[in-house]
Amino acid sequence: MRRTLLLLFLFSGFSGLAQDTAIYKGMTINLDEVVINAKRIGFDVNGFIKRVEDDTTFYRAFKNLRIVGFTGDNDIRITDRAGGKTIASLKSRTRQVMTGNCRKMDVLEEKTTGDFYTRKGDYNYYTAELYANLFFTKGTVCNEESGEARGSLARHKSQLKQLIFNPGKPITGVPVVGSKVAVFDPNLMRYYDFSITAANFAGAECYVFSAVMRKNLGAMDRAEIVYDELITYFNKETMEIVGRRYSLSYKTLIFDFNVKMNVQMTKMGDLLLPALITYNGTWNVPFKKRETAVFTARFSDFSR
Repeated sequence: MRRTLLLLFLFSGFSGLAQDTAIYKGMTINLDEVVINAKRIGFDVNGFIKRVEDDTTFYRAFKNLRIVGFTGDNDIRITDRAGGKTIASLKSRTRQVMTGNCRKMDVLEEKTTGDFYTRKGDYNYYTAELYANLFFTKGTVCNEESGEARGSLARHKSQLKQLIFNPGKPITGVPVVGSKVAVFDPNLMRYYDFSITAANFAGAECYVFSAVMRKNLGAMDRAEIVYDELITYFNKETMEIVGRRYSLSYKTLIFDFNVKMNVQMTKMGDLLLPALITYNGTWNVPFKKRETAVFTARFSDFSR
């Protein structure tokens, strides 16, 4: 009798453990209690992960900044490596104005410190130049069409967009690390712990998909990946991304970087748009001095 009870206990324990995980393309995903209960009443775990893998709403949200008017509050600080001392900075408020298929940007106010600009008025720092290419409009831009990026900055801007818009996907044209960002690649899955949980984010009930680097990876395994964590919040009702948090780092004898980013989304009618972006990172790349920067971008007052 005791043996039977012990077997029943063990069986029920293993059964409960089995319910706490799901398998997708060889990936083991841990589920919290809320997701387990949702699964029992019809939540499709595999379908959700497939949606995460193929999602384009994040990319579309940033493209939507090209078709709306908005106010931008920009705070960029170049710091020493420890992040305690500001070397140069820019704080500004801008307004993008749409006229038909054309957009232009007015600088409503601006304050700089240090050598943020060169004497010729160019950006003195690579991070600032990339930020400007992503979120500022120079002159009037009409009938934008995507095309092949030309020039070093254009290519780097395109690659940065891929990191922002499609984190977790391979990036073409980037030596060494281009393939190491693909967290869904079967060869890289084993370096991560995956989970689906439930949480509140910015007032929305969300399903949260997390890919977090496994603890205690050896040096050789750590050299195979770039993302330390990639966490995405999906609105339970619409399945649109409402937020994303990610950090990535890599180090070689030639270059190294360590970057953390957070993105929060908002809605204007049926358009999904970025509302807040924070960045904290350091880069050391060939032919440029090390650069450590912190920035916050806030977008509001959207109009069409």
